[in-house]
Amino acid sequence: MNKVLIRERFAKNLENYNENAKIQKRMAERLVELAKNTKPEKILEIGCGTGFVTKLINDRFEFKTYLALDIVEECETYVENINPNITFIPADVEEFIKNNNENFDLIISNASLQWVDDFENVIKALQTKLNPNGELVFSTFGNENFREIFHITGTTLDYFSNSRLQEMFPKADIYPEIHIMAFDTPKDVLKHLQLTGVNGLEQKSWTKKDLIKFENGYKNICTNRPTLTYNPVYIRIISPIG
Repeated sequence: MNKVLIRERFAKNLENYNENAKIQKRMAERLVELAKNTKPEKILEIGCGTGFVTKLINDRFEFKTYLALDIVEECETYVENINPNITFIPADVEEFIKNNNENFDLIISNASLQWVDDFENVIKALQTKLNPNGELVFSTFGNENFREIFHITGTTLDYFSNSRLQEMFPKADIYPEIHIMAFDTPKDVLKHLQLTGVNGLEQKSWTKKDLIKFENGYKNICTNRPTLTYNPVYIRIISPIG
């Protein structure tokens, strides 16, 4: 996983993110609803971005300590505008896990943990950082995510099936969804991917030949308007009371 490229792509499109990341915003709302029964004094948010989850938690929960983590340093301004008492940490979660010994009542992450190098072990490590009866609540994407893009380009992240996620985390509550967005043209799909930063896996610049192949690929799989499938998966793991 090229995290330097991922950071650069998201940083470049921060100003456009809130307007275009409609699915991610909906995911943030659902995610915080899943954590609504907690009374967390100490919170860790991973991949805070422009603050979709941060603002929802700030408005709904009372807390003493809130750490907001993101590899994109420019996200600090968004966090400060929500609440200057929230501590922003410009760091990669895998490095943070190695170097931080704190425990939390709530660890929450929206649409960011799919970018880690070792998904299963990161989640298991985060579970060890929960206080008794603490909650790890996060969203990722299932293996139907961006199925159109994979069909055309053969490029995808290592998304997991629901059964594989349940196998990895047998005590977790898992809630999958499917959302299908429709666009006017294949170029609009590509623009959406660029403006939300989620094309961070793609390292090369597109040529005219690549674009033609992309457009023709959509003509082969979509008879009407081109679509883009999102497959959000919400996961909640509660730590034993002790």
